[in-house]
Amino acid sequence: MVPRMDAFASLDATAQADLVRRKDVHPRELVDAAIARIERLNPRLNAVIASRFEQAREEARGPLPEGPFRGVPFLIKDLLASFAGMPLTSGSRYLAGFVPPHDSELVARYKRAGLVILGKTNLPEFGILCTTEPRLFGPTRNPWNPDHTPGGSSGGAAAAVASGMVPFAHGGDGAGSLRIPAACCGLFGLKPSRGRMPMGPDVGDVMHGLVTEHALTRSVRDSAALLDATDGADVGAPYAAPPKARPYAQEVGAPPGTLRIAYTTRAHTGVPIDPECQAAVDQTVRRLTELGHTVVEGSLEVPGEELLAQHFIALWSAGVVLAIDGPSLLTGQESAPEHFEPLTWALYEMGRQQSVSQYLLAHHALQGYARAFAAKFADVDAWLLPTTAEPPPPLGTFDSPPEEPLTGLLRAAAFTPFTPLANLTGHPAMSVPLHWTAGHLPVGVQFVGRFGDEATLFRLASQLEAAFPWNSRLPALFA
Repeated sequence: MVPRMDAFASLDATAQADLVRRKDVHPRELVDAAIARIERLNPRLNAVIASRFEQAREEARGPLPEGPFRGVPFLIKDLLASFAGMPLTSGSRYLAGFVPPHDSELVARYKRAGLVILGKTNLPEFGILCTTEPRLFGPTRNPWNPDHTPGGSSGGAAAAVASGMVPFAHGGDGAGSLRIPAACCGLFGLKPSRGRMPMGPDVGDVMHGLVTEHALTRSVRDSAALLDATDGADVGAPYAAPPKARPYAQEVGAPPGTLRIAYTTRAHTGVPIDPECQAAVDQTVRRLTELGHTVVEGSLEVPGEELLAQHFIALWSAGVVLAIDGPSLLTGQESAPEHFEPLTWALYEMGRQQSVSQYLLAHHALQGYARAFAAKFADVDAWLLPTTAEPPPPLGTFDSPPEEPLTGLLRAAAFTPFTPLANLTGHPAMSVPLHWTAGHLPVGVQFVGRFGDEATLFRLASQLEAAFPWNSRLPALFA
């Protein structure tokens, strides 16, 4: 007979919260079951790198806040999300001893939602790469095939959710770091609009708005309900996204109407697209047409796009400087090359060497690109793109030799030419798990919506989820 504790693994967070609300289970049962799954699976996947199991058990005994996810177990990524009393390493040996004294606003909102935080998930150093293989903690493995990457930078979170350790988990997205692991692990991953999520109290924004946070989920309704529980600018935020018309949870299952959706598989960098990723888009075009939507092929080409990568790296390398020098002011620890992975230090030096005028020029150019990108939505409701240019590659694909530290970054750019567009422009975007290879590796497709219009994405995603369900597809390692 299957123990009751394993029966929870197949339930999404909304279903688990309903059990608690109806008093069919106690939060302690959900927490104990999730801890058991983590202890059983994590030695094989290395998704969770820090735990607080006993504290979580004590919290689950109650009382817990009467939030929408009261008693549901949760994991947070070890980047940006400060949890008072737990180390915040950002995946770097340099910060291995840094312990923030307070919660970030987002973590405070997770707690008010009733979530019980069990620990932290793995990530590449400072979230730089699209794979999760930091030297500090070692590689996280993909539950669908442990020899392959789970993506990054929220790869630990994705592996934990895809394997059934927890029903959903926190992540962040600065160039695709939610959508890439969602695609690699067969999950739903939504990046909210710029300014939708709180970033305080420690930062106003990250890299001029490239970065935002949300979660990896197995169901669309979990993503929508969690966004309802956590969205909204916090005190002192430099800007805010347009207010939502109604709770996102009400968009799930609501008819999307007949949408006009444009698609392209042309990468602005010119990299070729793997046949599996092309097939995923082609199949999705047919499915959208079956659902009654108007689908047209289009072009996202804009003047000056050949300089996008150059401008992006200008902001990204400056962000690495902030990520290293900011904590240095708090800890008094001096940075040196031996403290970091070669790619991180190369980006740090690049950021230190550029002038303020170069940085502002890149920022100005990317704002111009955002305006040109927004114009592409004049007569369409969403754009359909590949999430990645190829299925999840083997671990080690993005390694950089010490003498050529940027090799891994260049390889990453070829793997993910489509996801940074939504970060550069601030638009909401989602990866939806609608395709698997013959070798049972997931391949996601990406939808980008108008700025501030997560509602349309949630309606469309829930329609696709109902018509072409993915929750019955589980990796062999699923709990």
